[in-house]
Amino acid sequence: MAGISGQGTTYNLPNYVGPLFQVSPEDTPFLSAIGGLTGGEEVKSTEFEWQTEDLRAPEPNRSRLEGANAPTSDQRVRANVTNVVEIHQETVEVSYTKQAATGQHSGTNNDQTNPVQAELPHQITNALKAKATDIEASFLIGQYNKPSDNTTARKTRGLIPAITTNVIELGEAHAALSATTDTIAETSTTLANGDAVRFTDVGASTAIFLNRVYYVVGKTTNAFKVAATLGGTAITIGTATVALSKLTTAGPTKESYDALFQLVFDNGGMREGATQTIMVGSRQKRSLSTAYAKAFGQYQEASRNVGGVNFTTIMTDFGTFNVILDRWMPADSFAVVSLEQCKPKFLRIPDKGHFFEEPLAKVGASDKVQIYGEVGLQYGNEKAHGIIRGLPVAPVWS
Repeated sequence: MAGISGQGTTYNLPNYVGPLFQVSPEDTPFLSAIGGLTGGEEVKSTEFEWQTEDLRAPEPNRSRLEGANAPTSDQRVRANVTNVVEIHQETVEVSYTKQAATGQHSGTNNDQTNPVQAELPHQITNALKAKATDIEASFLIGQYNKPSDNTTARKTRGLIPAITTNVIELGEAHAALSATTDTIAETSTTLANGDAVRFTDVGASTAIFLNRVYYVVGKTTNAFKVAATLGGTAITIGTATVALSKLTTAGPTKESYDALFQLVFDNGGMREGATQTIMVGSRQKRSLSTAYAKAFGQYQEASRNVGGVNFTTIMTDFGTFNVILDRWMPADSFAVVSLEQCKPKFLRIPDKGHFFEEPLAKVGASDKVQIYGEVGLQYGNEKAHGIIRGLPVAPVWS
C-alpha cells in the first residue's frame, strides 16, 4: 500500500469490497494522557511561557539570637521556560467522480459491498489520525526551533529533549565524526559490525535521524558505515559532521531503574503519586518485565493455560508508577514522567477553534479540504522527569 500525492480519483483510489482493516497504528498514549486534541489550554501567541521557582537550601539550626533585629530579607528569583506551537496542516482532495462511483470495484468480482461509501470524510478521518501520531512524536522527540523569520518552521520542544538534569546515559559517545557519502571516518574506531548506535547529532545530513537506532556495517580500521537494519545496506549520509552513541549491551536490572528513580527524587521530582508514570517502547517494556521478574522471582502459574509476566504498575522505594507502553518512544530509552506537569497548548484561530477542517477554494470538479491546527507542549519543570538513554535493543540482560 502507498499514499498518493494530489487529487484522489477513481484511478489512484480504487474501491475494494469486504471488511476494511487499518494496518497502521494510530494510538497516541502520551498525547491522550495529557489531554489529547480536545484538551489542553489555549494560548494567544506562537510562543508560550511558564515559570519555575525553588526554595533556598535547608539549614540545620537556622536560629536567631534572642532580641535580635529582623534579618536581611531573602527572596527567591523565578525562572521562565518557553516553548512554541508548531503548525500542523494537511490537505485532502477527492474528485467528484471518485465520490460518486462507490459501486465501481477493483479486486475480486463478488457480491460483497464497498465499506467506504463517503470517500472524502474517510480520507479526512485518516488524515486526522495520522496527524495525531505526528503530534505524539513531536511531543516526545520534537527538536525545538524558534525561527527569526518565516524561512523555517516553528518546532515545539519534545519531552525527551527537554530533560537535561535527570539523564543517565549508558551509551559510549563518539563525537565530531566526519561523514562523506556513506562512510563515517574515525581513527582506530572501536565500533564493530553489528553494534547498535543512536545519532546524537546528524549535522547537515537529511538521510539519518535523531532518536532512531542504526547498525554498524562495513567497518574498517579507521571508518565504518551504518544501516537501518542489522547487516543491511549502508545509508548514504552525505557530507556532514555527526556524533553518535553506541548502545550498551548490558541488560538493565532493577538497580538500573532505581538509579533513575532516585535521581529524579533527589532533584525534587515525584511529588504526585497518582501521575508518576514510566513510559517505554516495546523493547524496553520487555526489559522492564524481565528485570523485575528476575529481581523478585519468576512468575508462578495460576493455571495450566495462563502464564507470563506483564507489569503495568511498578512499586518502588520512591512511589508507585503506572507503566505506559508507547510505540513512538525511542527504542533505547526508559523515561519517568510526571504527567500532571504536561499539557498541550493550542493557538486558537478566531471563529475556527483549535484543530479544524475547512473547505479550500474550488477550482474544478473536486472537493478540497485542509486540516489545520497549531499546538505545542508544556512540560513543566524538566527536573520532574527523567530518562535513561543507550539501553540495549537486543534481548540481553545481565
